[in-house]
Amino acid sequence: MPEHEDMTTRCGFVAIVGAPNAGKSTLLNRMAGTKLSIVSPKAQTTRFRVLGILMRNNVQMLLVDTPGIFRPRRMLDRAMVAAAWTGAEDADITLLIVDARAGLTEAVREIVSQLAQRNRRVWLVLNKTDLMKRDALLPLTAELSGLLPVEHVFMISARSGQGVDDLMDRMAAELPVGPYLYPEDDLTDLPDRLLAAELVREQIFLQTHEEVPYAATAETESFQERPDGSVRIEVTIYVARASHKAILIGERGSRIRSIGERARKELSRLLDRPCHLFLNVKERSGWDEERARLRAIGLDDA
Repeated sequence: MPEHEDMTTRCGFVAIVGAPNAGKSTLLNRMAGTKLSIVSPKAQTTRFRVLGILMRNNVQMLLVDTPGIFRPRRMLDRAMVAAAWTGAEDADITLLIVDARAGLTEAVREIVSQLAQRNRRVWLVLNKTDLMKRDALLPLTAELSGLLPVEHVFMISARSGQGVDDLMDRMAAELPVGPYLYPEDDLTDLPDRLLAAELVREQIFLQTHEEVPYAATAETESFQERPDGSVRIEVTIYVARASHKAILIGERGSRIRSIGERARKELSRLLDRPCHLFLNVKERSGWDEERARLRAIGLDDA
């Protein structure tokens, strides 16, 4: 019998949940070996569920990166938190990512309390442990384990990759036996249109400060295949105030050019073809309370 006929396939969903800035998106990108979820040093960068499809030997691991869970205020916030819990709802395994340096914050306590009520398989993943002494991690592990039954505890650094292979090996071993749900060469279920808008939004987070990134959203208005194999993309950035629009455009258009150039390079790399990216900035007060805007960026109504 050929070797591949004797190989049992496994497939399952792994949800990555945690407080804002715990390192969820960095971990997803590290495990996938490419950028699937945008990352910035600022909290609450991820706004909707992102699925990463990872093959490891005969196992298809479906990694669900979710927005950070926090106390919502706007409709946008409520939709983000709802997306996080929806992403975790049907997962075979839930990874609770905790920033080991920040420890057991109030936000982490709330998430732990919710997970305890939902009776899910939870693995505790302490991130950024390369920045701490191991002795300091043991009390935190004990305290978290006392609040929530966890099957396994992993100490990793998503940024450097330390401990991530061990985590992935254990995930591959414990996901259920079953057929693959996606083609083996797929990396994500994220549409290219949404990916384009997300890469623009990532540059807004990286190149602007204070409230501007949180008061802005990006939508792909047009995504046209060209005969030469390239793609022409038009993205509109909505901002809440005229002052934000001025900041994003910059002096003589310098800021918006920089955002567009860097997003275009990243998009061309990920799509593996030339991209022509055109950006437009519009003031739209209250966009974060509009259902149509939330649906456009991949969030269901909340």
